[in-house]
Amino acid sequence: MLERSPAFPWPPDYRHEMLERQRRAAIMFESPETLIGGMEYYKTNPVKFIEHWCYTFDPRNAGTDKPTKIPFILFPRQREFVEFLHRCLRNETHGLIEKSRDMGATWLAVSFSVWLFLFHKDATVGWGSRKAANVDHIGDMSSIFEKIRWQLRCIPPIFWPKGFKPDENMSYMKIICNGGAASITGESGDDIGRGGRTLIYFKDESAHYEHPELIEAALGDTTRVQIDISSVNGLGNVFHRKREAGIEWSPGTEVQKGKTNVLVMDWMDHPEKTRSWYDVREAKAIEEGLLHIFRQEVDRNYAASVEGVVIPAEWVQSAIDAHLKLEFTEHENDDCYAGLDVADGGGDRNALAIREGAVLRYCEQWGERDTGVTTRRAVDSVAAYARKRRRAKLQYDSVGVGAGVKAESNRLNDDKLMPQYVELFSWNAGAQVLEPDDRVVEDDEESPLNKDFYANLKAQAWWQLRLRFERTHRAVVDGVKYDQDTLISLPSSLSQLRTLQKELSQPTMSKGTRMKLVIDKMPEGTRSPNLADALVMAYWPVDLNSYDLSMSWV
Repeated sequence: MLERSPAFPWPPDYRHEMLERQRRAAIMFESPETLIGGMEYYKTNPVKFIEHWCYTFDPRNAGTDKPTKIPFILFPRQREFVEFLHRCLRNETHGLIEKSRDMGATWLAVSFSVWLFLFHKDATVGWGSRKAANVDHIGDMSSIFEKIRWQLRCIPPIFWPKGFKPDENMSYMKIICNGGAASITGESGDDIGRGGRTLIYFKDESAHYEHPELIEAALGDTTRVQIDISSVNGLGNVFHRKREAGIEWSPGTEVQKGKTNVLVMDWMDHPEKTRSWYDVREAKAIEEGLLHIFRQEVDRNYAASVEGVVIPAEWVQSAIDAHLKLEFTEHENDDCYAGLDVADGGGDRNALAIREGAVLRYCEQWGERDTGVTTRRAVDSVAAYARKRRRAKLQYDSVGVGAGVKAESNRLNDDKLMPQYVELFSWNAGAQVLEPDDRVVEDDEESPLNKDFYANLKAQAWWQLRLRFERTHRAVVDGVKYDQDTLISLPSSLSQLRTLQKELSQPTMSKGTRMKLVIDKMPEGTRSPNLADALVMAYWPVDLNSYDLSMSWV
């Protein structure tokens, strides 16, 4: 994810851009060589074509000093969006866009469709949404095809395919080209995927379909590149399950063939959306009794309507770059801890999290099934941080297949291959709690004992992580002062940040049959939160002096 940069100018100078477009058009009209060269250039550069020639329409600007017809100038995340689509197309694999409200996702996909139609003569593009009126409603710019028709008319005719006549070739839910096989067609509801084969198919607001399984089955036979675009709409639906199984894409890298590649568009990626903007809209949602909708559509919180969430999404949001917001003091001897969640088969993935003090410095996940390979990869990553500090402690999930980590670490020790400053500790989620006879609330004699409040180590660790996020939220939002070692910060530069955010707000809590706190990491319709589990271990490490000695230690 590209971070928001103060040097990135926003809003753009639209008047200057309009003049630039007129200048470019004049040059291309007057010079056949420039036109030919430009056509070849734009054929492989959709980002530049969109920024040089495409427009968007914003009726909210009517009656103001802002234009309603706006040159489409992309901010960094929007450029990455187009790059993502291009890579999915080249590699013939599926993509999923999880978006906050009003990020320009539909306009971006429309522009990409127009680029394909103009520069790839045999391109067939499909569009679908849950209602026909959302796909096409003549004269209504909120519909997808009216956007496409309007945008094609705004683009200089020198780019139109030979023989293209707007009034004849653009009809209801269909745009065709007389001089080639290129087309853009639309469908709605349960009819999505029932038409002909397409090069690429866009499903707009796909988390909101009534019968998504039928649509998935139909599209499986008609396209190799399916792009789901949607705000979130609760747990367990097809969109959510695909998001859970997907791989978050990193800009500049190739997408993975055979997987659903995921791009997240968060409200913070928009250079015009500030914390003040967020606070005003949140307050309005609270006043109107629509906070759960706000959490879904702006915060992208799948569990917004789920009760008993351990770590609310807004707390996680406050922790992003908290070390910068709260001006943490860095110390060379900050403790370095890591957590390794070992994949237990199926579609599960290994996950590693490394922190220095209260700041999470690194997180990644991968699909290796060999625990030996996983152990060595984790140890190597942790060793890089151990070299900066005197010691690094790696906690690993020892349940099930995680037991293989111990065998491999023993081998590394026996062969004197274990990095000098890396220590491994077995972390058993089902074990008894740490400091069982201490109070849950320190120095409060009426507070229950740890052993009476928590069902196991997992419940204690998740609760302690919850407290870190709550304190951080209060420090950032309300200015409450805490020792920074009791807080948590998630740098915005983390490559897996969006996935981690989602996972942290997935688990729920309740009282079990013995009236102790239990954690449900996988509410119905969800997958194991591997990155979050690794984070839990890193921030609640076991300690030899206080931990149950019946545990096996490396």
